[in-house]
Amino acid sequence: MQRREVEIKFRVGDLEPVRQRLAALGATHVGAEHEENLIFDDASGRLRAADELLRLRRDRHATLTFKSPLPDRRYKVRREIEVEVGDFHAARDLLEALGYRVVASYEKDRETWRYAGTAVLLDRLSIGSFVELEGEPDAIDRVAQALGFDVARGITKSYLALLGESQA
Repeated sequence: MQRREVEIKFRVGDLEPVRQRLAALGATHVGAEHEENLIFDDASGRLRAADELLRLRRDRHATLTFKSPLPDRRYKVRREIEVEVGDFHAARDLLEALGYRVVASYEKDRETWRYAGTAVLLDRLSIGSFVELEGEPDAIDRVAQALGFDVARGITKSYLALLGESQA
């Protein structure tokens, strides 16, 4: 499936107040799961140099994702192509046979909510907790305001970039 992904993140010290605010707003709790993410690139680092991402994710399913940037100033906007794969290990073997190698990996606990046409993702990683909003820009603005976030202070970097900064 190909789509345009629009998102912004906010670093938070504690996810519980956000969870409580979502419940008070009448948001729908979709579920929670643990993810393993493998990031691939070729030996020359071509994908990273082009700000592109090739990821194999495992949660309840295995999903292969390619992302490439689309211009935007306020949000992280990317073209996203995703396909569910039946076998995580076979998909990894296939990518490696094609010349890609794992260049980074990270795990994440994600809790998903829906509110006002926006996915509200409560993420916990080794580098901290984040609220990620995905949807259309106007909806993101409204949901951010309802949750007490200032979009001007949002983070448009990927988790991979944030993980790299924390290790620098």
